[in-house]
Amino acid sequence: MKNCFVFIFVISCLFTNINASEKYLEAYPQAKAIADKGSMMYGDISRRGTPFTKDPYVISFGGRYLMYYTIPPSKNKTLVGYAIGIAESRDLVNWTRVGEILPEKEGIEKKGICAPGLLVRDGVVHMFYQTYGNFAKDAICHATSTDGINFKRNPTNPIFRPNGKWNNGRAIDAEVIKFKDKYFLYYATRDPKGEIQMQGVAVAPLNTDFSRKDWKHISTDFPILKPELSWEQKCIEAAACVVKNDKLYMFYAGAYNNKPQQIGIAVSDDGVNFKRVSNEPFLKNGSPTDWNSSESGHPHIFVSPKGDTYLFYQGNNDKGKSYFISNLKINFKEGIWQIVK
Repeated sequence: MKNCFVFIFVISCLFTNINASEKYLEAYPQAKAIADKGSMMYGDISRRGTPFTKDPYVISFGGRYLMYYTIPPSKNKTLVGYAIGIAESRDLVNWTRVGEILPEKEGIEKKGICAPGLLVRDGVVHMFYQTYGNFAKDAICHATSTDGINFKRNPTNPIFRPNGKWNNGRAIDAEVIKFKDKYFLYYATRDPKGEIQMQGVAVAPLNTDFSRKDWKHISTDFPILKPELSWEQKCIEAAACVVKNDKLYMFYAGAYNNKPQQIGIAVSDDGVNFKRVSNEPFLKNGSPTDWNSSESGHPHIFVSPKGDTYLFYQGNNDKGKSYFISNLKINFKEGIWQIVK
C-alpha cells in the first residue's frame, strides 16, 4: 500500500533474535557483565553485524512490551538510510527483534527516519518520528498502527517544523504527551547557525488527529530549555516526559553524543516554563571501565501497567562505534526522582 511503511518481519534468526544471551556480547565484556547480572543490555546487530541501537521508546501494547529505536544504514549499503527497529519483550529485560520500519524512497524521508516517540490512544499506536539527513529541513512526521508493527503515514506529513527567528526551522526528537487538557509536542532544534541544540514546544487539542493543522507552536520567540550548565555544553535534546503531582518532569539529554552525553531533569507547572531540578546530571556517563563510559544518553521514561517507572537510555564505550540500550528502575519519593538500587 502506498501510504504504509515497508515492514520486514523477522522469524527466529541468530543475527536478529537478540537478547542478553547472544554470543556477540562476548566482544563487549563491559556490556556482557551487565547482562550477566540480569539487567537489560540490548543491541540490534541486523544492519552492521555489530550492535548499533539508539533512541529507545517503549510502550505496552497487545499483551507485550514493544520497543522502537533507531538503526543505522546497513554495512553493505543495501539499506542506505537510517530506519526504525522494533523489538518485543515480556519482562523488560530480554528483547527479541521483530521487525523494522523503512523510510519512503522519495521525498523528505528518503535519506532516513529515526528517533521514534509513541503514545497509545483508544487502541491505536501513534508514532512521532523525525526525518534524517536534511539538517535544517528535518521535521516531525506521524503515523498510526492498530497492531504496533504496520504503520500508516499521516497524509499531512511532515506534521511539524518550527518558525521563529531563534531557531533554524529544524525539528527532531519528538515527545508527545497529554498534559493540562492538551497534547504537548516537545522537539529539539538548533540556533540559526546550526550550532546550539535547544528545546521547543507545540500544542494540539485533545480531539486532534495529530495532523499539521492542529499544532500550534508555543515557543515562537524563545527556546523553553537551552544549554546553560557546563556539562550540557552545546546541546539539550531528546525530551522524555512524565507527569507527577500535576507537574511535568522532563528528562533530557545534555551535550552532543559522546562528549559525553548525560541525562538531566527539568520540571514545569504549565508545560512551557521549565526549571532544572539540579545543576548535576541525574544519570552520568560511566567510568572509563564501564559499558557507558562514552555516554548515558537519549532518555525515555516508561511507566509499566503496574505503575513501575523505568528510565531507558543508550550508551557505549567506544565513542559511538557501537550503541546498546539499557534501563534502570526509578521512583519518585518525597518530590525527588531516584534510581532504585
